Amino acid sequence: MRIIKRSGAEMDFDAEKITAAIQKANKEVAAAESLSPKEIGEITDKVVQMCQEMRRSPNVEEIQDMVENQIMDRKAFVLARKYVTYRYKRALVRKSNSTDQQILSLLECDNEEVKQENSNKNPTVNSVQRDYMAGEVSKDITKRFLLPEDIVQAHEQGIIHFHDSDYFAQHMHNCCLVNLEDMLQNGTVISETMIERPKSFSTACNIATQSIAQIASSQYGGQSISLAHLAPFVDVSRQKFRRQVAEEFETSGIQVSQEQINQVAELRVLDEIKKGVQMIQYQVITLMTTNGQAPFVTVFMYLDEVPEGQLRDDLALVTEEILRQRIQGVKNEKGVYITPAFPKLIYVLEEDNIREGTPYWYLTKLAAECTAKRMVPDYISEKIMKQLKDGNCYTCMGCRSFLTVYHDEEGKPKFYGRFNQGVVTVNLVDIACSSGGDMEKFWEIFDERMALCKRALMCRHNRLKGTPSDVAPILWQYGALARLKKGEKIDKLLYNGYSTISLGYAGLCECTRYMTGRSHTDPTATPFALEVMERLNEACRKWKAEENIDFSIYGTPLESTTYKFAKCLQKRFGIIEGVTDKNYITNSYHVHVTEQINAFDKLKFEAQFQRLSPGGAISYVEVPDMTDNLDAVLSVMQYIYDNIMYAELNTKSDYCQVCGYNGQIEIVKDSHGKLVWQCPNCGNTDQDKMNVARRTCGYIGTQFWNQGRTQEIKERVLHL
Repeated sequence: MRIIKRSGAEMDFDAEKITAAIQKANKEVAAAESLSPKEIGEITDKVVQMCQEMRRSPNVEEIQDMVENQIMDRKAFVLARKYVTYRYKRALVRKSNSTDQQILSLLECDNEEVKQENSNKNPTVNSVQRDYMAGEVSKDITKRFLLPEDIVQAHEQGIIHFHDSDYFAQHMHNCCLVNLEDMLQNGTVISETMIERPKSFSTACNIATQSIAQIASSQYGGQSISLAHLAPFVDVSRQKFRRQVAEEFETSGIQVSQEQINQVAELRVLDEIKKGVQMIQYQVITLMTTNGQAPFVTVFMYLDEVPEGQLRDDLALVTEEILRQRIQGVKNEKGVYITPAFPKLIYVLEEDNIREGTPYWYLTKLAAECTAKRMVPDYISEKIMKQLKDGNCYTCMGCRSFLTVYHDEEGKPKFYGRFNQGVVTVNLVDIACSSGGDMEKFWEIFDERMALCKRALMCRHNRLKGTPSDVAPILWQYGALARLKKGEKIDKLLYNGYSTISLGYAGLCECTRYMTGRSHTDPTATPFALEVMERLNEACRKWKAEENIDFSIYGTPLESTTYKFAKCLQKRFGIIEGVTDKNYITNSYHVHVTEQINAFDKLKFEAQFQRLSPGGAISYVEVPDMTDNLDAVLSVMQYIYDNIMYAELNTKSDYCQVCGYNGQIEIVKDSHGKLVWQCPNCGNTDQDKMNVARRTCGYIGTQFWNQGRTQEIKERVLHL
């Protein structure tokens, strides 16, 4: 038998819910006024019979009316009143939706937490407000209906963080590596329009950016594309230009050699590359997705991803143009060149470009100049990555989330077209503080929290199970991730390692300090920190064996959550020096931002933890203005190549719109003790009249961070 819920959806009839509701009311009355278990059972049986006799699916209100009448028929009037009161209270809860005030505060721009939730989203813009409104509704539905109560409570208490609950009501995944090669070479469909194989490089770039916008609106995490998938279309343009030039000379009656034709055509190729790259840069920045921000996209630059010869040379040409245009920057509303947040760039350090005298050393020098001025690209060491990833080198999905190695039916490694199902992060500092410093108790609580995280992650997985490909055609039907049929479920892509699901972790530094009394950089404390990482990996291996799903350890890029965790820890445990005395906790395994350590020691130390974070991690070094010291930048890059898989240099790139100051805008306290950004030249503190660019979580953000993250940025020490 089926019933109709208030939402209009049908579900199986569950007689136990009738019994449970009567029992709740029964406990509220005196024994003399209550019903016996036998009488309650008889009422349930009678209601079931009446429903069956209706010969249709009854709705919830009808069933509750039947229950109320049956209680009255037994003269249990006090109990009947309690039951009526119960129904009334539930109705009030449904009517007074808990999100009302939050949504109203969003519309009036009074919600400070939301204003600072994402430094790359402007909450005063209609499209962002619409996304946040939908997000509040989604979080409310998630909290009240979709997640078990203990997981909701753990999330609210900062014991774990159930990421992106504002998108959980929909069947959406986290991040992906776009199979741009498939989409371009085999065609795709965008907004029900057939897009055939492009006939020029600039057209390929245009298709890529339109695809990026569509993909960003169909998922909630970052996406990555590879320049290697665009590079083949350089030669498509080259051959077209050669034909055109030959025809033009022939029409003009001018006799020229094939070599001369090729030389003229090559000039047009270079111009075509410039236009195509400019299209990528400006369209990615100016496109707005349905969540009200520019697409969070990463561009991967890896020369050895294509064979030697013309194709690799063309890839080098595109890479060079990408770097040159990023060095220039983009103009702000004042017409001044500034540092854009996206696209994020990743440059692979490899044997052919890492030393002076190697074929592509000129590109590495250009990358160093770009990093010094614009904070990107970030760097992957082909050498170290191949050691850690079974001989493979590939990009992350967004700022740091890496796929595990997967082989297709032919035994070949496959990365593009794969994705991450979602993330749940455990607060390691809370485990430590909950243990009171007792090591045996720490591991007991650790195991309990791992079980909680697994159940939360399975909620994410199960939410995606049964998802039809029709929910995001560009992803599941037209090549970005798959070529499934209409109506086909995505389930086969959730198992066997095709996609990953991530166990995040935060605060290893503070956790170690609480349990050992020392920083995890102290040689006597490092073994404990490494053991925590090993235990996290053990849990994932166990879950993978149980569920046939690729669980993977992920160094969580806390942005607003660093503040949330800190506040929750202070509420639960008070202020503990060196542990909970900041308004932030440390991202993943990172050395604390206040700790004095040089760039090379930091990278070397963190490399051992990065190895234990296979689902994603990135290390950084904080540096001053390096535009006049590119040799030092190159030295750090070469050290990265030899010692760590994935790292970046955090420089500064700010501009004051009031006085035209170019330099580092500072963080100061205002008269209320609040941290604010201030121009050191003119004293401007209007956040809307400045352009601040800082890297916070592997990607670049602007000045609209919460107080916890702002304090963390203020307290960073230089490593070089």
